[in-house]
Amino acid sequence: MAEGTGQERTTGAAAAISLLRTNRDFRRLFIASVISLGGDWFLFVALGGLVLQVTGDALSVGILIVSQELPIFIATPWAGWLTDRFDRRRLMILCDVARTAICVAFLAVGPANLWLAYALLAGLSVFTAVFDPASTAAIPNLVDPSELPTANALGGSLWGTMLAVGAALGGIVSTVFGRDTAFLVDAASFALSALMLAGIHRRFSEDRDEPRVGIREATAETVQYARRDHRVRALISVKAGFGLAAGVLALVAVFARQVFTAGDVGFGFLMASRGLGALTGPFIGHRLAGRDHARLLPVIAGALAVFGVGYILLGASPTLLVAGVAVFTAHLGGGAQWVLSTYGLQRIVPDRIRGRIFAFDFALITLSLAISSLVASAIADAIGPRPAVMIVGGVAFAWAAAWWVLTRDLRTTPIFEGCGEAPSEPMSPLTYVAD
Repeated sequence: MAEGTGQERTTGAAAAISLLRTNRDFRRLFIASVISLGGDWFLFVALGGLVLQVTGDALSVGILIVSQELPIFIATPWAGWLTDRFDRRRLMILCDVARTAICVAFLAVGPANLWLAYALLAGLSVFTAVFDPASTAAIPNLVDPSELPTANALGGSLWGTMLAVGAALGGIVSTVFGRDTAFLVDAASFALSALMLAGIHRRFSEDRDEPRVGIREATAETVQYARRDHRVRALISVKAGFGLAAGVLALVAVFARQVFTAGDVGFGFLMASRGLGALTGPFIGHRLAGRDHARLLPVIAGALAVFGVGYILLGASPTLLVAGVAVFTAHLGGGAQWVLSTYGLQRIVPDRIRGRIFAFDFALITLSLAISSLVASAIADAIGPRPAVMIVGGVAFAWAAAWWVLTRDLRTTPIFEGCGEAPSEPMSPLTYVAD
């Protein structure tokens, strides 16, 4: 990737604004994600508040997260296969239409049938298992190679932005207008996302000349590819280890409602603090990684350590405001490690297998996140949320140190050596389709 003359442009606000202004197709994908993610956090705040209000147990929020994450892991083999075999844009539109219908069904959820919330959330996640890797795998095909760091940072900051905005508004809307409003907002967000995606003309994948294979063969090829390339294993494993600590999300609702007695508004505030950190972290991470991202691995390890320290500090926070600062700090690191590891995979992995690699990547983190959520919430019920969150933060810090040691051989040569200029060449206007 030709970053030598434009590295300063690739990590700043000016480059982000320029990319959104000049690249219509990426802009539509970005806006679609903005709309969809904002509704997602409306939904999560509403559901988290509901199950905690009905049950009073931290474990119930942990089970909610498992209902959201475990189906993604289970669906991975066919989700990755779909994203590399079929038109990614059409698949994403189909997923949005299905998720619109599921969100409307949340209107039937109440204290008497709380099980339905878990079931519907699991159904929602099955379609997310296809949508997310398809979107991430498509980005290198929608931007020029020199714009990929900017697009990658925007994607990571988008998640943080909409977490901040969606969670904060979700807490307020759920309190003032009721949780049914949050469910309807989420349904509308997916419908609008589908409309935005329908207007994108540039292709989401390269031409596929190789013979089509079944799910079993495609999965075997993915595993073999990851095993051969230590760089790919390292970039996937850092997220999986991050997931072992990210179950702390289950305790954010507990801190808001039980430790600081701030209800859904407090939950929204802490989630917004998390989002602001995730918004800022990607841009800082890309800049710290240096010219052609030569310091990519050290920055990832350091960012993961910051994530752990932030949640250790949350356990000692005396007030909701201080807790917000601790959560913000944690997700400066969390956001940076997430987007930088994703960026590395976008550059290294060829388009023909990129969807499967990202599906596998997401599957590992969802499995580790589901396990972490159950363990963290069970510890919180047993010994209290403050020591529980400090233990989970310590896990993240320990994994950062272990990952640093395990990847020492990769730091002796440039991580992108042999990758060429980019994972894929930019599409010319002649290859655009208007279907």
